[in-house]
Amino acid sequence: MGDTPSKACVVVLALLVGINLRPIMASIGPLLDVLQAELGLSNLQGGLLTTLPVMMMGLFALAGPWLQRRVGEVRGVAMGMTLIAAACAVRTYVESSAALIASAAVGGVGIAVIQSLMPAYIKRNHPHSAGMLMGLFTTGIMAGAALAAALAAPSAGMLGWNLTLGYAALPAMIALIAWLLAAGHVHGQASAAALPWRSGRAWLLLVFFGIGTGAYTLVLAWLPPFFVELGWPARSAGYLLGALTITEVIAGLLVSALIHRYPDRRRPLALVILLLIGGLLCLMTAPLTLYLLAVLCLGLGIGALFPLSLIVTLDRARSPAEAGSLLAFVQGGGYLIAASMPVVAGMVRDQLSSLHWAWAVMAIGAGLLLVLSTWLRPVSPERTLAHA
Repeated sequence: MGDTPSKACVVVLALLVGINLRPIMASIGPLLDVLQAELGLSNLQGGLLTTLPVMMMGLFALAGPWLQRRVGEVRGVAMGMTLIAAACAVRTYVESSAALIASAAVGGVGIAVIQSLMPAYIKRNHPHSAGMLMGLFTTGIMAGAALAAALAAPSAGMLGWNLTLGYAALPAMIALIAWLLAAGHVHGQASAAALPWRSGRAWLLLVFFGIGTGAYTLVLAWLPPFFVELGWPARSAGYLLGALTITEVIAGLLVSALIHRYPDRRRPLALVILLLIGGLLCLMTAPLTLYLLAVLCLGLGIGALFPLSLIVTLDRARSPAEAGSLLAFVQGGGYLIAASMPVVAGMVRDQLSSLHWAWAVMAIGAGLLLVLSTWLRPVSPERTLAHA
């Protein structure tokens, strides 16, 4: 099976890789007005810059078991990092909306490959710490989004939007080199678990992950434009998204530190979903006066819900192969659901010149999450997914 990297090594790799999985999307919101002016993007096309990567993440995540069997976790993650680095680097020279949208799709494929294989890699190397390590991996993802969102507008003012979008290739290359040097030599397995199409619990997890991640993609794509349309400067709106994603990072770290105390995940899930609903209500009712409360509630809610959704899924896998197939299924379908939210919000904004109704639709979705979370009972170690 190859050498097994230490837990500390996997922690560093999970954070380094995770940091590179959202800048290709998170830097778009603060720069949307500039991109619309320079490239003539419509609101629908602006939504596509977030939706397409998420859609690719969904479609290609379903190939996770095949990738695990034929390519292997180590080589597969390296391939994904290479695609992300290439997609970011190309943006340095982009001069059309079609090329920018195409780079978003390529980056989404790279993200999908990594997200479908990292859970199996973590489960294989340190199965007893899988929940904590998955929490740190998702924390890295949110930290990368925070940095990209906060730095986008000021960087574009100094370097221009092309270089601002393009220099995300540098940390991706650093992560790729670190991964190749330290990840070990685990290759594809002789067998991989099939996608759990017939499992009702797997479909429940898919819908749960999809709606929860829809809140993440919606806020990522449209929070800065929403405050710009309310009169804020683009730089301030980008800082607001940066503050929100920093709050998400804090929430992710809290999940990593505390999740072992809650073998029944339903209580923390209910708490974070209520926080999400509270943040959306702030945006719907009084965004200019309650923006700090909105950021706090949305950041803590979304930041904890994302890793918790993956952790409750990982709980139901007994082996690395099963972890890979279940996470591929849940993320594949879930990201396809989540991909619809930014583009729907863009259509709403085109038709109604406001995003208030988009927040309302998401609040209804969060209410459904609260109901679904009551069905996510703990599964005993002896039970397989087929019986769950």
